[in-house]
Amino acid sequence: MRNRLGILLFCLFVVMIGYGLTLPVLAFYIERLALSGGASVGRAYIHVGLLTGIFAFMQFFFAPLWGRLSDRLGRRPIFMIGLSGYAVFMALFGMGTNLLMLYAARILGGVLSAAVLPTANAYVADLTSEAERGKGMAWLGSATGLGVVAGPALGAYMSRLDWGAGYRFGAFHINGFSAPFFSASVLAVVALLASMRFLPESITLPGRGPHEKDAMGNRLSDAGPGWKVVRRSLLDMLALSFLGYFALSLFEGTFALHAKRVMNFGPAEMGLVFMVCGFIMAAAQAAIVGRFIGRVGEMPMLSLGFGLMGIALVLLMTTQSMVIILSYVVVFALGMAALNPGLASLVSKRSGRHAGAALGLQSAANSLGQAAGPVAGGILFAWDIHMPYLLTAAPLIIAALITARKSPAGK
Repeated sequence: MRNRLGILLFCLFVVMIGYGLTLPVLAFYIERLALSGGASVGRAYIHVGLLTGIFAFMQFFFAPLWGRLSDRLGRRPIFMIGLSGYAVFMALFGMGTNLLMLYAARILGGVLSAAVLPTANAYVADLTSEAERGKGMAWLGSATGLGVVAGPALGAYMSRLDWGAGYRFGAFHINGFSAPFFSASVLAVVALLASMRFLPESITLPGRGPHEKDAMGNRLSDAGPGWKVVRRSLLDMLALSFLGYFALSLFEGTFALHAKRVMNFGPAEMGLVFMVCGFIMAAAQAAIVGRFIGRVGEMPMLSLGFGLMGIALVLLMTTQSMVIILSYVVVFALGMAALNPGLASLVSKRSGRHAGAALGLQSAANSLGQAAGPVAGGILFAWDIHMPYLLTAAPLIIAALITARKSPAGK
């Protein structure tokens, strides 16, 4: 079991390095193509926002579908479809010569790569007992987070290298901006080959095992959880997942504006803040949450996580010292680190044999939060620079109080 889990964590780590590689150059690449296509500066900014957000938007729609298919067809083939699609369309994005090509690659890449994370979470759920579920999810989150932290640093370095004048063939163009996207594609291929060679199927497919019949001898349905099941046992977890990622993406989307207005921060200072945030989230999931979540239970971890995030957002408005700001960012990151494994663990436990479908729904809730956070944050920031944090801290603290009153088993 440990070997299979290790291969899965390696695959996620490699893929997320590739994802992080593209972040430092994504906006500049889109802006350059938009301007070269005749768009005004204002329209170019709109295209940057749309092409950045549409990836998460596609994952919101398609993650539940892929999760449900993984219950029917198996984790392994769906996971490899996701890796293959990510590799192909990341490379095509890096060779785009107009906005239409970028939109097509971004949309199709989002549709197919939506299969990766919910299937990986379901694979961890298959491989771990309920007692070890939270720990397994913590390690998965840590591998993902470390990849996202390492990727931007490597991407920033690659963007400064001299790649020559570039090459054009037909409708495709390869230049210095292409390198991070090609590197992400290559890393996805490495993960794909590793999963093909070392990652076996983790479930018995419907109709292929003795446990697929009930006590009356009838074959169990392989349908995903219906609305009644979602409403009764998953809806609260989906709402909490949305809230956590909404708060995270709102912080990521507005802190640069807030820090520039209040403290005159530039790219270097912001890079340090986000690097610390990402590293703490990744390291804490492995070193702290993974060790204690099995002892204290998921619900206390959720209460702690929401509470730390809410308090940190309030405190971030009270200081202009970099050292103190970083300490508050650490508190915020520790809160988010406590949320991810607990939520994924509880969703998988409540879903029974439909873990793939349920975790796909959770991935969709996460994506919706990621898409909504920056939009709401921008609107609130235009109203008052402190309003995004105040109005987000309130539901976080309320969520902390509600989860604190529930049993450790989450019943």
